[in-house]
Formats: sequence, C-alpha cells, structure tokens
Amino acid sequence: MRRGLAILFALTLIASPAAYAVQPDEVMADPAKEARARNLSRELRCMVCQNQSIDDSEAPLARDLRLLVRERIASGDSDRQVIDFLVARYGEFVLLKPRFERQTLLLWLVPPFVLLGGGLALWIYARRRPQRDVAEPTALTPEEEARLAAWVSGDRPSDAPRS
Repeated sequence: MRRGLAILFALTLIASPAAYAVQPDEVMADPAKEARARNLSRELRCMVCQNQSIDDSEAPLARDLRLLVRERIASGDSDRQVIDFLVARYGEFVLLKPRFERQTLLLWLVPPFVLLGGGLALWIYARRRPQRDVAEPTALTPEEEARLAAWVSGDRPSDAPRS
C-alpha cells in the first residue's frame, strides 16, 4: 500500500507542470497575448539570476521585465519589436539564446570547430598509432602437447612452477 502511494506521489510530481514565477496579477486577459508574453519571457535572461529566464525567476527585476514585455505586447508591438526594444535597452546579454551576428560569431562557431578538431585529432592519433601485428598461432611441439595433456589430466609436470 505504501509503495503504491509512493509511486503515485512520484508520478504526480513528474507529471505536474513546472512552477513559474509569473504572478496572477501579471497575467494578461487575452490568452493569445499571454501565450506570446510567456514565449518571449522564456527567451529573455534574468539579469540577476543570469542562467534563468525571466519566466522562471522570482527576482524583482525579472518581474519588472515580465511586466515590460506585457506592456509592449498590449501596446501592439510584435515579438520582434519587443525583443529589439529590450536588446536596445539591456544589450545582447538579455537574450538566453544570442543572435547569430558578427559580435556573437565566436560564440556560435567555436564549439563546432572544437568538436571537429577533437574528432580530427582522434582520427589522426588512431591512424598514427602503431598497429600491433597479430602473429598466426603456431602448432605445439610434441613436448608442449605432452605437458598440456598432463595439465588436463591433473598430473602436474615437475618443471611447472608451483603456485
């Protein structure tokens, strides 16, 4: 019975949606606009928490940014205009996923080049590593066959090392 309740509790925790920091007084009346605001909030970095979106952060600055996003949407701005406004105000750092531009070129291109370089280095290492020749097994001499037969039968030859 306890095991069943524990499993049910665990499944409930897993299936429940993640709690967001958006307060009920922030939610817009129009569900379509609220969905846009939530999507934009997930793309914007909390300047205090730095590795959280403003949608997830409970910091006062994140709340202010969420309200600002909702104000801009309510005034009729497109998603692109809202993002451009925030980038102009706070810089590219406000974006969780930076744009592919000249300033962020290294940020986008270095990881694939490092991955390719590592793969190339491994490939070169594997090609230059000396290959061990595997010699063909040779037939046993009659003396070796006799010793092997003695080992198999349980008689230990006198010249065999004792353990």
